[in-house]
Amino acid sequence: MASKLTIWCNAELPPDALAELKLGTQNHHLEFEGQATSNLAAGGASELLATADVAFGQPDPHQSMGLSGLRWIHLTSAGYTRYSGDDFRAAIEARGATMTNSSSVFDEPCAQHLLAFMLGFARQLPQAAQCQTTENKWQYARLRAASRILRDETVLLLGFGAIARRLGELLVPFGLNVIAVRQTPRGDEPVPTHPVTELDQLLPQADHVVNTLPASASTDKMLNADRIALIRPGAKFYNVGRGTTVDQMALQSALQTGHLACAYLDVTDPEPLPDEHPLWSAPNCFITPHIAGGFQTEHLSLVRHFLANLKRFENDEALADRVI
Repeated sequence: MASKLTIWCNAELPPDALAELKLGTQNHHLEFEGQATSNLAAGGASELLATADVAFGQPDPHQSMGLSGLRWIHLTSAGYTRYSGDDFRAAIEARGATMTNSSSVFDEPCAQHLLAFMLGFARQLPQAAQCQTTENKWQYARLRAASRILRDETVLLLGFGAIARRLGELLVPFGLNVIAVRQTPRGDEPVPTHPVTELDQLLPQADHVVNTLPASASTDKMLNADRIALIRPGAKFYNVGRGTTVDQMALQSALQTGHLACAYLDVTDPEPLPDEHPLWSAPNCFITPHIAGGFQTEHLSLVRHFLANLKRFENDEALADRVI
């Protein structure tokens, strides 16, 4: 491994995270792209990237495929849809390069966000807030009668990556029955995990359907009208995966008819959700603006995760959160 690396970065970083990145890469050559980007947006082609050994941020996928000197890509996101094509993987693997993501930065906040959704509705927190902001009424009888505890209910996790795994751990003390589906179960999952081909048989069993699926051709509208109709009446739906995985008009209809008790959405299609979109006013639809992965030290954590992996890269050790 060469002692001095050229590290390209287009991550949008506040001053404290930027200072830590510069300190942690002082033995290397750090190149910043002029137009930094958030971890949700891809950067464009770059002359600076063409000379890099390492990319930290969101490099242009097409350009990255053709750069023989680019040995390691570290994404500032857990999702990697734009880097998931067979042609991209083949190009990276063919030259012995590596790609990692930041799943272990975002699994905890996303899992806690989902848990907050679940507890909030069970304990009638949104409903009580609405009473305060729109009615100024003490709705004791109605809200107390509607309050629930989660014990013995069934949670179906769609996808079993880092976020779903962490949520499963957080749910253990609540005495829930947690099951999951994923494309190909590995056999080492800590909860009963089924192939996605069994999804239709599992949906009617679930009191909570939690979607953590990434965007891809195979997951596009996976939750279509037929599958939403299969979900147990009165169940709750949560989405921190991607909005494209859900037929949103069918979801809206299921909320309007009362088939679903509620929907908690941190992701939509498109984003931002247009002001006039009917989901804003659908009954018991609660929307947060793609903030499930956010927390106060998010950018510092992203930098520290990268720097920890950089040390492993320098020492030819296995990298954390390896995708390719």
